Amino acid sequence: MDLPGSPRPPLFPSDDLGVSYARVERAGDEPEPLRHGVEVAVLDMHHRFPNLGHASIVDTLQRIARSERERLGPSAPPLRVTSYDVRAGLALPDASRPERFALVVGTGGPGALDPRDNDGASPLSQGVREDPRWEAPLFRLFDAVLAEPRVSLLGICHSFGLLMRWSGAARPEARPPEKGGKSAGVVSNVLTDEARSHPWFSGLLLASYGSRIQVLDSRLFDLLPTGSNGVTVLAHEALAGTAAAGDAITMVELDRHLDGRTPRVWGVNHHPEIGDRGQQRDRLVRLRESGEVSAEWFEERRRALDSWEASEQAERRLQITASFTFQQPVRRILARALAERLAA
Repeated sequence: MDLPGSPRPPLFPSDDLGVSYARVERAGDEPEPLRHGVEVAVLDMHHRFPNLGHASIVDTLQRIARSERERLGPSAPPLRVTSYDVRAGLALPDASRPERFALVVGTGGPGALDPRDNDGASPLSQGVREDPRWEAPLFRLFDAVLAEPRVSLLGICHSFGLLMRWSGAARPEARPPEKGGKSAGVVSNVLTDEARSHPWFSGLLLASYGSRIQVLDSRLFDLLPTGSNGVTVLAHEALAGTAAAGDAITMVELDRHLDGRTPRVWGVNHHPEIGDRGQQRDRLVRLRESGEVSAEWFEERRRALDSWEASEQAERRLQITASFTFQQPVRRILARALAERLAA
């Protein structure tokens, strides 16, 4: 328990400014650009609800950055991860300067995918009552990033749904009772023919020994395709108890890097950021020690983690999916950005 006046340990420590972290709680509080360094933006879509996803994303970004800076040596440029409270604080990166960031990552979050549906009372709002004014500037940011080949973007879960609404590629529909309602836990997705022939995601097919991949789900909505052009669908949910793919889209690519191989703008409707159970336990403890969550929230998550009975094989397959859809692309993007900044 924190004593009055006792300092809280930093949840995301900085390494003598080599790898640092900043938080933007309100519009207009954005820090000055990092001189001679690389910047990453995290779009926090959790509406200040306690969660593990945001911490997992920031932690992974910092770990990858430290590893890549160490590889480059003492002259490696600094890197800063800046987190924006989008939904509660209306805080967003400036869409007129997308090139400031090498990478933008949108998190998961509670509630309906259209902010106008979140009244705080209806079941799908999950207690969220929000000001929808963040949506228009967020969609302008998506426009700007798609048009700027130097910037990459990954949308996870809730942010995936927002990417689908912005692009018009899919429409959200609450998961019906016949599907069991909310999809949660370890489930299967099915890779599409486009993923099988993709220069990057075909590796996921080979590593998974087939087109069925394991993902960690926590979603209230299916994203159903509209037939819009410009989006490459990479995966669908697997229908329960069968080998068949359902209609719901679970992974897409909107643009590819100039190297012709790495995804540049892509999204996943699962949680590749969470990591293995050891990482989850460590992050839970750090969230509690930093005072970010209550003791009750911590104990609930700890008990759920202890009761998770994923087999060793299922956990290994989850890590394969996380590697190809999150960790490896992010590492390539940050390594490239740091090397280019160093050369410049």
